[in-house]
Amino acid sequence: MLRLTKNHGQIPIAADADTLILNFQDRTRGRLRVVTKSGQDAGIFLERGKVLQEGDVLQSECGQQVRIVCETEEVAEAKATDWQTFARCCYHLGNRHVPLQVGDKWLRIKPDHVLEEMVELLGLTVKRTSAAFCPEQGAYAGGHSHGHHSHDHDHDHDHDHDHDHDHDHDHDHDHSHSHGVHK
Repeated sequence: MLRLTKNHGQIPIAADADTLILNFQDRTRGRLRVVTKSGQDAGIFLERGKVLQEGDVLQSECGQQVRIVCETEEVAEAKATDWQTFARCCYHLGNRHVPLQVGDKWLRIKPDHVLEEMVELLGLTVKRTSAAFCPEQGAYAGGHSHGHHSHDHDHDHDHDHDHDHDHDHDHDHDHSHSHGVHK
């Protein structure tokens, strides 16, 4: 079995290099048994919490490189006729920490009838289709992830905000980090 243990990100590799076609859910996993396009059994053994992106190059312990390709899967695609409506919808989905792929006045989310109804109420046209789902990595892409998962330790903030609303941050995380003072 090929053990893929390093992600080199977006680097050039040979045109005839093997590929690994993965759906979004599988690209979020750090440990996964897979089969490459050429039929080679492989295992992914990467740092957890980082989502594999289209074009990422994984390297095995023996030096073989494999390129990641996003699998076509069912998505809900929504289109707006104007930028303000589009921005409002992206804001509301972002507030819910929904994995979201953004295009030119269009967006994609995983199918979810509640979210699709909200998007329609905000003024976008929604249809289900098949496409590669490559959501934005978000502000925490280089660090820790804030997806849909449970956490294990207290998380406190010790900083002031200059805007007029409260922040309630008593969720827990299974990793440690600190926040400095922001003014």
